[in-house]
Amino acid sequence: MGTNLAANYVEVIAVILFGIGFTDLFLHKNLIMKIIGLNIMDTAVYLFLAAKGYIAGHKAPIIVDGVQSTSAYINPVPGGLVLTGIVVSVSVTALMLALTIRLYQQYHTLNLDIIAMKVKEKEE
Repeated sequence: MGTNLAANYVEVIAVILFGIGFTDLFLHKNLIMKIIGLNIMDTAVYLFLAAKGYIAGHKAPIIVDGVQSTSAYINPVPGGLVLTGIVVSVSVTALMLALTIRLYQQYHTLNLDIIAMKVKEKEE
């Protein structure tokens, strides 16, 4: 087992980062901390995809020196997925931060428990 962990250390780091983000997302009541946890989870997924898409000894999929064999290049799909994911993640983060600002203006707190209590009081 030890040799597998040593050989796949990037994947192990990605899983640990995902666990940290997941724990942060569920244990903190502060909305900013939840957004940070979600971003850590996103980063872990991008790291995992990049690690899976890398093949040692292969080059980026740009034809150089007339080499057209597909076995000489890495798969470009994981890189494309990572770039697309980063763009979507930045957009979602911006939306979450904008909604957090509106919540703070409305309730004067970022604690979800307090916001839930104030919403419940308004309903009654």
